[in-house]
Amino acid sequence: MENYCFESHLDWMSRCVGGHNRSLLRPEVEASLPALGSAPEQALPPGVCVSALFFPSIFLSGGSRSTMPALPLDQLQITHKDPKTGKPRTSPALHPEQKADRYFVLYKPPPKDNIPALVEEYLERATFVANDLDWLLALPHDKFWCQVIFDETLQKCLDSYLRYVPRKFDEWVAPAPEVVDMQKRLHRSVFLIFLRMSTHKESKDHFISPSAFGEILYNNFLFDIPKILDLCVLFGKGNSPLLQKMIGNIFTQQPSYYNDLDETMPTILQVFSNILQHCGLQGDGASATPQKLEERGRLTPSDMPLLDLKDIVLYLCDTCTTLWAFLDIFPLACQTFQKHDFCYRLASFYEVAIPEMESAIKKRRLEDSKLLGDLWQRLSHSRKKLMEIFHIILNQICLLPILESSCDNVQGFIEEFLQIFSSLLQEKRFLRDYDALFPVAEDVSLLQQASSVLDETRTAYILQAVESAWEGVDRRKATDAKDPSVAEEPNGKPNGVVVAVEPVSQTSSHPENSEEEECMGAAAALGPAVYGVELDSLISQVKDLLPDLGEGFILACLEHYCYDPEQVINNILEERLAPPLSQLDRSLDRQVKPDPTPLLTSRHNIFQNDEFDVFSRDSVDLSRVHKGRSTRKEENTRSLLNDKREVAAQRQRYEQYSVLVEEVPLQPGESLPYHGDDYEDEYDDTYDGNQVGANDADSDDELISRRPFTIPQVLRTKVPGEGQEEDDDEEEEAEDEAPKVPPWQRQMKGRPDHFVQDPAVLREKAEARRMAFLARKGYRHDSSTAVAGGPRGHGQSRETTQERRKKEASKATRANHNRRTMADRKRSKGMIPS
Repeated sequence: MENYCFESHLDWMSRCVGGHNRSLLRPEVEASLPALGSAPEQALPPGVCVSALFFPSIFLSGGSRSTMPALPLDQLQITHKDPKTGKPRTSPALHPEQKADRYFVLYKPPPKDNIPALVEEYLERATFVANDLDWLLALPHDKFWCQVIFDETLQKCLDSYLRYVPRKFDEWVAPAPEVVDMQKRLHRSVFLIFLRMSTHKESKDHFISPSAFGEILYNNFLFDIPKILDLCVLFGKGNSPLLQKMIGNIFTQQPSYYNDLDETMPTILQVFSNILQHCGLQGDGASATPQKLEERGRLTPSDMPLLDLKDIVLYLCDTCTTLWAFLDIFPLACQTFQKHDFCYRLASFYEVAIPEMESAIKKRRLEDSKLLGDLWQRLSHSRKKLMEIFHIILNQICLLPILESSCDNVQGFIEEFLQIFSSLLQEKRFLRDYDALFPVAEDVSLLQQASSVLDETRTAYILQAVESAWEGVDRRKATDAKDPSVAEEPNGKPNGVVVAVEPVSQTSSHPENSEEEECMGAAAALGPAVYGVELDSLISQVKDLLPDLGEGFILACLEHYCYDPEQVINNILEERLAPPLSQLDRSLDRQVKPDPTPLLTSRHNIFQNDEFDVFSRDSVDLSRVHKGRSTRKEENTRSLLNDKREVAAQRQRYEQYSVLVEEVPLQPGESLPYHGDDYEDEYDDTYDGNQVGANDADSDDELISRRPFTIPQVLRTKVPGEGQEEDDDEEEEAEDEAPKVPPWQRQMKGRPDHFVQDPAVLREKAEARRMAFLARKGYRHDSSTAVAGGPRGHGQSRETTQERRKKEASKATRANHNRRTMADRKRSKGMIPS
C-alpha cells in the first residue's frame, strides 16, 4: 500500500500545481515541486516528508520532523505522566485519554432566503464548524485518529454536513458572496478529513496496519454505505480520481462493506417501489405487495397536486443522481447490484413511472410555467441518469470483461448480456431511450467480434425488438436530442479538491449554464410541444419586444428553449444564444405549412363525378334539371317503359360476350340452326303417384304381408253407435275405388283457396286455442265485466244478474269477506257506537 499512498500524493500535487490549491502547501514545499521527478523524496527540502505534502498542517511551521517509532499506530505504546500521581505511565497510542476535550457544533444549511439575520446566524455557526475542522486537520497522526475514533460530536458534525449540505440539483436562491466563500471552505475541510480518514498510511513513520485499519473503520462506523453514497454525490465531480482511490481503499481493507452493500440493496430497490406507490402505479410482479385499503384511492401523477408532484420528481432526481455518482466512482459495486436483478427492476420502473410523470407535467399547462419547466428538466436529468446507471452496470459486468478476457472465457459474459436484454424486450420505452443514448447495435457488434459462436438468432431477435420499439417515433430527432457530456473545466481536466464544491447560487432555471445543461438530461429538447393559437401568442409576445426579428427565428428559439419566451428574450438581449441559433438569420420568416387536403377534393360519396357534380365539372345539362314535378308530357309510365335507349346502349357491350341471339323466325318444317331442344320448365309429375320400391319382390314379406296398421285405442275418436266401424270400412272402400289424388289436393278440396287468410279469423282461432289451454290449466274466466253490467236505468242482462248472485254467494272464499256481517256483530255487542 506504500505505492498507493505515494501515487495518490503525486496525483494530488499535480492538481495543486495547476490551480489555486498551491496555497495549501508550505512555501518550501511549493518551491520544490518543479524538482520532483522519479525520486521525489530526494528533492524535498530538509525536514519535509511525503506526508507533509499530503497533509502539511500536521507539522509545525518550523519544519522539524517528528521522531516517531516505525510501528503501526495500533501497536504503538506511548509514555506520559499520570496527571494524578505524576509518575510515568505507558498506554496505547489509540486511547480515549488521548482525545482532546472539544465540542464540534452541528452543521446547518444556509438560509434559502437572504434575510440578514439568518445569514448572520449561519455564518457564525459555520465559522465555528470550519475552525474546529481546521484544528482537527492540524493534529498529528496519533492525535487525529484518537479524536476521530473517540469523539462522538465530531462524527455527528460530519454526518450533519453530509446530510444537510445543499446538492447541486437542489433549489436555492442566489446566496450572498460571504455564504458562498464559507461553503467552499467547509466543503474543502470536510473532504480533506474524510480523505485522511480513508488513508491508512500517510508516511513511512505514520501508518496503521491494514487489518487494524479495516477494523477501526468498520467497528467505529467511521464509514458506512449511506456516507459513501453522500461522499460520491458531493465530491465526485472534480475529485473522482482521489475519490476512487479513497473508496477503493475502504472496500479493499474492509471487505465487510460489500456485505453491507448487499444488505442495503433491498432498501435501494424499495425506493423505486415507494415512488410507484405514491404515484398510484402498480409495480412489477417481483416487488408487488398486497395493496392496502387506504392506498386504493391514491392519486396518479396527473391528478395529484402540483407540490406533491414536485416532491416526487425531486426525490427521484436525488435518488438517480446519487446512485449514478456511486457507480461511476466505484464500478466494482455493479456485481452486487446485479445480484438483486437491478437492471430488470430499473427498466420496469422506468417503463411505468417516467411516461406517467411526463404526461402529468405536459397536462399542467395552465399552472406555474416556471415550476413546470424546472420539473421537466429535473425529470429529463433523472431519465438520463437512469440510462447511464444501466449502461455502467452492463459495461462493468459484460462488456469490459469481454474486452479484457481471452476468447475462451467470454461465453459466460456474452450469455449474461443476452439474458439481460432478453428480459427487457417488453419495455419498449426503456429500450428506445437507451438505444438513443447507447446504441445496442454497437454492443452486439462487439459481441460478434469477440466470439465466433455467437447465437445469431438471439442477437437478431434482440435487434429486431429494439427496432420495433422505434415504431411511430422519429428516430433522428430523438438521437439529435442527446445531451452533451458533463462540462469540464477550461483546461480539460477536473479541478482539485478545493474548487470541487458546487456553488449553491446556481439554479436550474437557466439551461444555458453548464450545470443546467447537465440537468436537462437526454430528452431536454423533447419538451411538450405547443401548437395553434398558443404558439402564435408566444411568438407575438417575443415580437412585441423585439420587432426586428422574424417569426421563423423566434419559433426556432422557442423550440430550443422549451417554449419559454422570457428565457428567449433574455438570451437574445444578452447575446447568449446557443450555437445553432446564433447561425440562423434573425430576419427568417416563418414557413407557412401547407394546408391539409381541401374538403372538396377529399370528399367521397356516391354522387362524386356524376353528371350533376358541380364541384368536378364546369357545365351541367340544365335541361335535365327541374324543380318540383316535371312538366314534360313524355315523362309518364308508358313512355318510360317504351324508352329502350338504355337497352340499345348496352347491346353492343353484350354482343362482345356472344350471349345475345337475335330472334329468327322459323318456317313450318324447319329445324333450329343450332343443336339442342327448347328448355322445358314444366314440373315432371310422372312418379308422384307411384310407390317406388313398395311392391318389390324382395320386400313382400316386410311391406305387404305384415299386420296392417291399426290406430291405438287412446287415439281413436269416441263416436256413439256400433255402426261406426262399418261406415269407416265403407269410406275406405270408396277411397280405394276413387282415383288417386295427391294428399295436398285432398286437403284443399272443398275449401276456398285463401292465399292470405282473414286476420279476424286467425285472431278468433288464436283466442279459442288460448281459452282452451287456460281451461285445461284450471283457469277461471274473469267475469268482472259481466258483474259490472251496463249503465243504470237501462236494465241488466240475465248474465249480469247471474254473475252478481254468484259473487255475493262466494265472496267468503276471498280476502276481506263477511265484512258487513262482522260489523253487524260488533255493533250488536256494543263494540262500535251506533
